[in-house]
Amino acid sequence: GSVGILILCLVSAAALDFRYHHSEELEEYLKGVHAAYPALTHLHSIGRSVEGRDLWVLVLGRFPTHHKIGIPEFKYVANMHGDETVGREILLHLIDLLVTSYGRDPVITRLLNNTRIHIMPTMNPDGFEATKVPDCYYTRGRYNKNGEDLNRNFPDAFENNSASIQPETRAVMDWIKNETFVLSANLHGGALVASYTFDNGNPVTGSLKGYSRSPDDDVFIHLAKTYSSNHASMYKGTGCDNKQTFPEGITNGYSWYQLEGGMQDYNYVWGQCFEITLELSCCKYPPADQLEKFWRDNKVALIEYIKQVHLGVKGQVTDKNGNPIPNAIVEAKGRPHVCPYRTNEQGEYFLLLLPGTYVINATVPGFKSMLKTVEIPDNTGNFSALKQDFSFPEVSDQIRSRVTSCPKTPLYQELARASAAVKPTVHILVLMTTVLAIFK
Repeated sequence: GSVGILILCLVSAAALDFRYHHSEELEEYLKGVHAAYPALTHLHSIGRSVEGRDLWVLVLGRFPTHHKIGIPEFKYVANMHGDETVGREILLHLIDLLVTSYGRDPVITRLLNNTRIHIMPTMNPDGFEATKVPDCYYTRGRYNKNGEDLNRNFPDAFENNSASIQPETRAVMDWIKNETFVLSANLHGGALVASYTFDNGNPVTGSLKGYSRSPDDDVFIHLAKTYSSNHASMYKGTGCDNKQTFPEGITNGYSWYQLEGGMQDYNYVWGQCFEITLELSCCKYPPADQLEKFWRDNKVALIEYIKQVHLGVKGQVTDKNGNPIPNAIVEAKGRPHVCPYRTNEQGEYFLLLLPGTYVINATVPGFKSMLKTVEIPDNTGNFSALKQDFSFPEVSDQIRSRVTSCPKTPLYQELARASAAVKPTVHILVLMTTVLAIFK
């Protein structure tokens, strides 16, 4: 009898309906899920909003409380613009799908056994609560309580971002620093498209041709297409106003419009994490009775996108005694990052690469580089990237290269100076930027 009642309580704790959940309900739901699935989930707050609301993250996986060697970290972040609400709700339904399918659905079971998934339903809880009158286009709730746009608030690799860093932004920056995130997406509304790095640019990255290309452009195109092609309609590329169309439902961020201080570029440059921006609804804050359809439209894409964290190659860099070497640089030849990608405390690296042949260069500062040629298969179906370790026989544990972290000053300026930069006229741009600030 009492066992039956207990089970009933746990089930009802995790039951989720299709409507908007305000802060208290959202917190109650996440706590209910964690109570019902304590071995599969870990709930923590990574910081607080200006008004003191917790920034909750639910972590799901076979080892939810901590990083395990070889298991990549993945994240979804929604509602950084408080009035863009679809992502907030579909991430709650994604949590529901993951916990209820674990042990029943073989694909989701393998996904959770081999991936640590972090889900932040709202990065801007104050903005959501401030949006009293839902609107399809624009409300003040877009901003945080201090009136700042959180997606213009991160350090920028191309120009000095003068915005003062907000508590919500700081919390996310610290979170990125403390985890080995490999892949991520942030969920927005106001358009229907998957947008990818770079959002800002200069002549070196191709800004004069209207496309700001990262060294991993091929991977980003693949990631964006993975989402759009698995979405019910995004891949069709019909814009929201029939004027703007996005072939295959994807766009380079800069090609769509330039922005400074965006979160996806910050993840890629300083977080060693590939992030794309998902615009999920033409209407920013649609009526609640449409939420079920939005969930159905995105369900498959959300899962297929997570699987992409297993693309490419991963491994450990160790010394002659088999101890991990942190801060070793590991990159694929021909695609250097302005902040070289380095191993974590456990000496691990993860590089997202499409199937093909690559030369991987591992460098411990002060020692000879090691090069290994790898043939990368498509491993996403196996839920594990190709494994390639590096052992440095001449390095002993005494040597621990403490590397200063990558500078926060704009990194691409040096590159731009090297190529004779041509500056477009500012006046038309200001006008354009004002119009476009309404998106992303």
